[in-house]
Amino acid sequence: MSIKPKNSLLQVNNLKKYYPVYTGMFLKKKIGDVRAVDGISFEILNGETLGLVGESGCGKTTCGRSILQLDPPTSGSVIFQGKDITQLRKQELRAIRKKIQVIFQDPFGSLNPRMTARNIIGELLIIHGMTDNKTEYHEQTDHLFMSVGLDPAMADRYPHEFSGGQRQRIGIARALSVKPELIVCDEPVSALDVSIQAQIINLLQDLQERFQLTYLFIAHDLAVVRHLSDRVAVMYLGNIVEIADRAELYINPLHPYTKALFSAVPIPDPEIERTREHLLIFGEVGSPFHPPAGCKFHPRCPFAKSVCREEPPFPGKTIDDNHWVACHLIQ
Repeated sequence: MSIKPKNSLLQVNNLKKYYPVYTGMFLKKKIGDVRAVDGISFEILNGETLGLVGESGCGKTTCGRSILQLDPPTSGSVIFQGKDITQLRKQELRAIRKKIQVIFQDPFGSLNPRMTARNIIGELLIIHGMTDNKTEYHEQTDHLFMSVGLDPAMADRYPHEFSGGQRQRIGIARALSVKPELIVCDEPVSALDVSIQAQIINLLQDLQERFQLTYLFIAHDLAVVRHLSDRVAVMYLGNIVEIADRAELYINPLHPYTKALFSAVPIPDPEIERTREHLLIFGEVGSPFHPPAGCKFHPRCPFAKSVCREEPPFPGKTIDDNHWVACHLIQ
């Protein structure tokens, strides 16, 4: 990909994450790989939100986990503030973890049920030596509670005593505790009620402005991504197929898959909804174990030509400084 934003905080270059598949119970033999992430590249500017969207199983979460080094990539590089964090030793990586945090999808499963909310939020303060005594510890955790809209009087409760939205606020406060610069938001609102989703989205925006945060926002809800993101990357079967500014992508999607995704989102105006073009795609998503040759989307693409079946559409085409697409049909 040839888009090179200035002042980038994170650069992902040809990132791949393959999971080996074996056969046999005792004498195991490798028969191939599940290509969860198959060579993706993008950059994130300081202070921006990059939305990463796509169908379930396309590799979005695996991408986020590889960036965080929770699931180290098979190959490729992740450059954070000029350092390739895939090459760092454990002690060096620990220092980087203060600057890159994560908000998980499941607001209950990601919290230790045996720890109080205060200790969940404050655990990283202790691990990274950011608090000197009990009084300071309580002051810092109380401040974090208030930062995410929770009453510090609730700090000694356990996760099961909070609602789903409150538990996600605890997860956000935990991510904020070490003053990170980049937060990977892995579908942080998909498990919440719609009314609560709006509150959490507004909270994330407020925190971004207050603490100068940068987000990688992983989601499948295009309405949420449109509201929160500055740029959007569209992912299909382990590859990024299009990336552009939010407004540009929603007004002028170029890849057939992007067009199909956006045409599936209803518009509340019945007149516009009745007259606008709907692009339907058929069939099932291909297997990451045996991905289609050429363009991975070609078996479902209504416009596919012979070149789409034979050649991968990479390195893609740069339409302008803020729009890139991987499609043979774009001249």
